[in-house]
Amino acid sequence: MRCFFTAPLVVASLAGYVYGHRHATPSIDGEGHTGLRRKTLGFGPAHPHAVFRSSPYQIQTNGFVPVDSVTDPLEVARLFVEDVMLGKEFAEGSSKSYKIRKDSYTDKATGVTHVYVRQLVNGLEVADGDMNINVKDGMVISYGNSFYNGAAPQPYVNLNADTARDVRGEACDALFTSIRSLRHASVVDSEQLPMGSPSASHIPELIALADANCQPRELPDNLSSDDDFRPALLKFMATATPSTAVATDILENFENHRDAMEVTPVNHLTHDEGEQPFEFTVDNVPDAVNPVKAKLAYIQVPNAAGDGTELQLVWKFEVEMQDNWYETSVSASAPHNIISVVDWASDSYVPIPKVPDFEGASYNVFPWGINDPECGDRSVEKENDDSLASPAGWHAIPTSVDPYSKSVRSASKGIWRNTTTTWGNNVFAQENWEGQNAFINNYRPEAGSEKKFHFKYNPKETEKPDAMDEAQKYINTTISQLFYTTNMVHDLYYRYGFDELAGNFQQYNFGRGGAESDAVIANAQDGSGFNNANFMTPPDGQNGRMRMYLWNTALPYRDGDLEAGIVIHELTHGLSTRLTGGPANSGCLGWGESGGMGEGWGDFLATMIRNAEDQKRSKSKWQDRKTHYAMGSWAANRENGIRNYPYSRDTVINPSSYKTLDKPGYWGVHAIGEVWAEILWVVAQELIDKHGFSETLYPPTPLANGTIPAGDFYREPASSLAAKPLIPIHGNTLAVQLVINGMKLQPCRPSFFEARDAIIQADEVLTGGENYCDLWKGFAKRGLGVDAKVINRTPWGGGIRSDGLKPPRICEDSE
Repeated sequence: MRCFFTAPLVVASLAGYVYGHRHATPSIDGEGHTGLRRKTLGFGPAHPHAVFRSSPYQIQTNGFVPVDSVTDPLEVARLFVEDVMLGKEFAEGSSKSYKIRKDSYTDKATGVTHVYVRQLVNGLEVADGDMNINVKDGMVISYGNSFYNGAAPQPYVNLNADTARDVRGEACDALFTSIRSLRHASVVDSEQLPMGSPSASHIPELIALADANCQPRELPDNLSSDDDFRPALLKFMATATPSTAVATDILENFENHRDAMEVTPVNHLTHDEGEQPFEFTVDNVPDAVNPVKAKLAYIQVPNAAGDGTELQLVWKFEVEMQDNWYETSVSASAPHNIISVVDWASDSYVPIPKVPDFEGASYNVFPWGINDPECGDRSVEKENDDSLASPAGWHAIPTSVDPYSKSVRSASKGIWRNTTTTWGNNVFAQENWEGQNAFINNYRPEAGSEKKFHFKYNPKETEKPDAMDEAQKYINTTISQLFYTTNMVHDLYYRYGFDELAGNFQQYNFGRGGAESDAVIANAQDGSGFNNANFMTPPDGQNGRMRMYLWNTALPYRDGDLEAGIVIHELTHGLSTRLTGGPANSGCLGWGESGGMGEGWGDFLATMIRNAEDQKRSKSKWQDRKTHYAMGSWAANRENGIRNYPYSRDTVINPSSYKTLDKPGYWGVHAIGEVWAEILWVVAQELIDKHGFSETLYPPTPLANGTIPAGDFYREPASSLAAKPLIPIHGNTLAVQLVINGMKLQPCRPSFFEARDAIIQADEVLTGGENYCDLWKGFAKRGLGVDAKVINRTPWGGGIRSDGLKPPRICEDSE
């Protein structure tokens, strides 16, 4: 039965490339419906000089001496940046400087302060010049650094185009190599091929991706200008739009589009170091659904010799489109090359209103842990009562931050609205049959004053032309399920450290810090596609957007909203993007190994949640638990789901290792992600073997005074120690905690190696390193031992890898 044997998403989407992209030409899906597949861009320069250091020996080698433990962590970070890492380069009057970002924060659970630093040169930010410095008790315990370390150019002078290698060209070479290798490979029956694993039959799809990423449209020479941002922006829009008609119109009517743009300067309430007076927004941009944010910046590109980087002056744009939300850097000089693209898929004071005591809601849903309709029956579940994660429950929201209240009347500060629909502080859930961006007035179920979301679900098999209507009959059930699952994930991740300061998704933050007004916009049965799901993650303070689709893989159609693993995977994109590189930086998981891990974390956490709840229902001993699962098998109507292999520690069932990334078909982020998820799965099993297994990942309910009881979930703290950090007892809960803590420690654009090292350091911070060898042995079993290597890694994940099967020598000696 699929429910108990389960095993393989290029922007924050669930399916592999076959389902993951929209192109400019219509396609016909398996049931005869015409539509456009989603187009996405994603590439950028490599950073061969970037480092992540988590060893105290590496940090002390730089000459940094720990300061007094009571020293402000931000001051510790400042001293580290100026006195050790950058020295004379940051002397007064230097063209190089930095700013400590406002999204830096101290993790309440671990006591680690995560400090995020952005490099400035000639007063402009270096878009990919990042440092993350992790400070605890006056010590820098780890740091990542991708600061530009060459000579500063003259202010506002661009590079000669001939002096820098073509960043996109290198990435495209890797893609074309994949296409060529598939052309020479034996053709595989597409019906037997796991989704997300391209074969020769998918070459047209890959060529379409190459066309989108590698052949941007060129502007006529006489319409391009080095001192005007508009040609650069229009070139990007002509390249990014999925519509050939729009692209053609931009080029044929360039002057009209250029002259129609309206610029509004961004005025900061106060002027902080690094804020640029010429930052602005642009209206009337073709194919953008909101004003484009723009500013001048630098970006690092490989130098001609290939042994370092040089700075290139760029226009940095944030562009929200119908199906994409891009952060892109386009060279300021003609011909305005697109250097980097990441597809993401103002803070005001509000008085803290007193939280009313509202009656909880109930939902007739597939309960937490039942992955899909084949795994169990629906039941009536109560609104989760977690006063820590959701103090006002799931349906209450202050009118001052409520988009609906603002749309119908003047919001009154300090007043709460207790909704009787699927609209609350953590998520706005609704149908989106038209596939548009509007959501406030879309349909959502009304449950009445008792808030009983009890709706029927009994779809019938119909003729294909009637299948859509049949699915839409049950939209009340679908939206209620999506609202329930999303809130459960919100509350779970909150308890593991994804709180307001860390950048979680809440419309109101209860005065606990972080940027608010960013609840998840969750669209059920989204009409913009089939057989997929995706999540757009802008920086903290802007709403995340999740789109769940119908799957026409069976009759009746299968609804992705009802497969919990898919919903959890998508929401985990928001978790990993906000935690990696800081809440205000959504550009750290865009492509290559970094982008792949963004996909892998979603599969891993969805599978860990499912495994625990399966065990609870099976009533068997934890040693007999299931240890292999497929991803998306119910929605896709495939036994092995949408990945190449089920997730399993058995190498016969899943042989994936680090070296697997070199195989044809593993160039994309989804294939890379399933390798990362498999590695984490094996590491988790090592911890479970040592510490045992919990039948729930959900921590104990907070007491009335807000403290967390240890119960059978956390260790009882020693009497001489503070109650924090809380250390999970069991292997599976500990694995989830370490993976999430590792996201906070790792640098922007991490590799597999750096993410591995961050998880190992997370254990050092949490437990004093008592699982050091267990973690290393787990990573080594799938090729990420200390002797793992990669040569000539490219931005999109290419290179030649060698599996490392050895743990550190101290662990070998301990066996």
